[in-house]
Amino acid sequence: MSSNDTPAVRQSKGGVQSVERAFGLLECIANSAGSATLSHIAADVNLPLPTIHRLLNTLVNLGVVRQLPDRGYALGPGLVRLGDIAGSQLGAIARPYLRELVAELGESANVATMDGDMVVYVDQVASERQMRMFTEVGRRAHMHATGVGKAILAGLGSEQVRRIAATAGMPTPTEYSIGTIDELEAELGRIRERGYAIDEQEQELGVRCFAMAIPDSPVPLAISVSGPITRVDQSFADRAVPLLKDAAARISAEMQSGR
Repeated sequence: MSSNDTPAVRQSKGGVQSVERAFGLLECIANSAGSATLSHIAADVNLPLPTIHRLLNTLVNLGVVRQLPDRGYALGPGLVRLGDIAGSQLGAIARPYLRELVAELGESANVATMDGDMVVYVDQVASERQMRMFTEVGRRAHMHATGVGKAILAGLGSEQVRRIAATAGMPTPTEYSIGTIDELEAELGRIRERGYAIDEQEQELGVRCFAMAIPDSPVPLAISVSGPITRVDQSFADRAVPLLKDAAARISAEMQSGR
């Protein structure tokens, strides 16, 4: 399912219907910033209410969904271990391409994915330079204030972007950070036009980042290169953007071949 598709239950040829329906519910909850009401789920997945109840009860018993005090549903702790393993595997797929970016550009390269209403870094290859950008693998950050987060947001629908911003909030770590939904939507429009995102000292003063989403990825995913603004300038961008685009396309192709 692409990030713009309605999270309805998919019917694949030769698939097991109950499994497809269960995953449809998980996708619906995930695409609702990690939690959803029963009425929202029922409207999105287009299944009979007794079927939804039965599937949700099973998922709750398995620990992959939890029921909230307001009777809504959220993703459960049983998914954490699976998510950690999946994240490390995503990082393993992207790592050779991150190494190539570092070798070509001399700056740190990252890959990150969407985690609920935040972005989480799943792998990094650090620059060998003394002054460099370092991001801890596993670190979660607000999507609106990072290059990778904005690259992912640009592939989502307006309603989902607004829901994420409302749920996660829009803190401004620096004076350059985006602080309103209107500013964010304008920025996402620019990202869609040019095909890549820029973190213009929005997460950390003195650091600039160029990021690009992985096309046709099974999960929202983006790669980036980042470093000090004294080195990561327009001439750096002229070299980095084509390399990012090529790396993103090759990562996408590798993921497609593994499906």
